[in-house]
Amino acid sequence: MSGGAFGNVHARRGTTAPPAHVLPPVQRDGTRTRDQRSGARTETRPAAAVHRPLRLAGLTGLALHLALALWLVLRPLPVAWVYDANLTPLASLRSSSAWQVVGELLLLAPLGVLLPLAGGRIRAPWLPSFLRTTGVSALLATGLEFLSSWTPGHVLNVDHILLAVIGVVVTHLALVPGLRRLLRDRRPGLRAPRVKVLAVPTMPAAVTPTVTVAPAARPRAYAEPTPPAR
Repeated sequence: MSGGAFGNVHARRGTTAPPAHVLPPVQRDGTRTRDQRSGARTETRPAAAVHRPLRLAGLTGLALHLALALWLVLRPLPVAWVYDANLTPLASLRSSSAWQVVGELLLLAPLGVLLPLAGGRIRAPWLPSFLRTTGVSALLATGLEFLSSWTPGHVLNVDHILLAVIGVVVTHLALVPGLRRLLRDRRPGLRAPRVKVLAVPTMPAAVTPTVTVAPAARPRAYAEPTPPAR
């Protein structure tokens, strides 16, 4: 009686009751995940796949290069006097030599490759990767410049930050798109699987004999004349 009543309620509302054998997936401890509780759906795309060996190599190279950059920036310089702090972009280039400019461009240039490599994503779109690399390198260059201003022989110079970011941008645009394309071509496991469609031979249709049925004779609508009685 109760089952029929509930069935009538679902029928009136226009909804169907969920099947009893379909249960939401749970974690090992028996609880649901955060996305399942909120109702959000996650999609797995090839662009989001993380290659762990490349990521490990990128993190190792990133740590080594940052340690080298810290040693180069924070070491004290024995100088008799220094310039004042420069907060005007490109104002100190007149008094800088070509070797100094090249050195500032190459100081953080490897980050243009190491930062995407540390992410481990081979199929990432180029524009988000470029923006992330540029933003992180700008933050690192600013932090290194502020730390170096407290070291004897160094002063705060905004041109050092600009040149370091320009070096990262040029390195990223020159190497990262080509390297990602090369890795995708050389690793067949990273390509999308190709599904081969096999042609199924068609069997000839069986010939079925046709039987023509003659239409039944229609009954006469008039009465036959009866012979005269003798």
